[in-house]
Amino acid sequence: MTVDQSAKDKAQRLRTLGTDTVLVLPNAWDAGSAAVMAAAGAPAIATTSGGVAWSLGRGDGEQATRDEMLAAAARIAAAVDVPVTVDVESGYGAAPAEVAKTVAAVVAAGAVGINLEDSRAAGGPLFTPEEQAGRIAAARTAATETGLSELVINARTDVYLFGIGEESGRLDDVLARAAAYAEAGADGIFVPGLLDLAVLTDLADRSPLPVNAMAGPGGPGVAELARAGVRRVSVGTGVAQAAYTAARRATLELLESGTYDSLDDSLDFFQMNGLFSG
Repeated sequence: MTVDQSAKDKAQRLRTLGTDTVLVLPNAWDAGSAAVMAAAGAPAIATTSGGVAWSLGRGDGEQATRDEMLAAAARIAAAVDVPVTVDVESGYGAAPAEVAKTVAAVVAAGAVGINLEDSRAAGGPLFTPEEQAGRIAAARTAATETGLSELVINARTDVYLFGIGEESGRLDDVLARAAAYAEAGADGIFVPGLLDLAVLTDLADRSPLPVNAMAGPGGPGVAELARAGVRRVSVGTGVAQAAYTAARRATLELLESGTYDSLDDSLDFFQMNGLFSG
């Protein structure tokens, strides 16, 4: 596989954005949402496995196949000029060789980063730190072999998201995983489900990897997360949920009252079409 210099430049840009600044990542689910986000000024875009799966008529949690997910990622990467990082869930196979195959497909799709979970299934159990480290190492080797050694690997751990183990031991578990994942070649540790600012501060102070958080309504804002030491913030399926909620709201208004107020302030046809013209 031949990787051009622009892909290497995008990977390096994504890497720099996640270390020199606090990277705020909107999560896209198709080419249209990605193009809107890039036009709004997003310096990089992440995909959301849940949003992509819903757009395909599937549920989240690897109910869509690797080929389906990566075809969507390719359309997203082709629609924007900014770096794209792909939510590859748990890698579409437990074995390191399957993770390597997924990474090769990510690079072929034009993306320059991944999120890789340590969950075996939604709700757990998790791969052991040693098992997941082996999978991350396979991802790093595959990226190098494809010609994109700069690929950004964001290692997601679901210790807090799924309440794995006793609460008192979860921080130590995450720190042990961060150490193992860093040694295996990860570039960041992503801890969805953790928004306690005191714990995040402790984690950021002690982690060998930059800490990423998943934010949402009712939680800390980006500035608060940044003060806690978080270096990357995303919102998971949040924007996709908001978009589908807008579709539901407009439909209900149309059917129940026959009015169109919910469509006020929408991007107009020419604005949207212009994102894909020329």
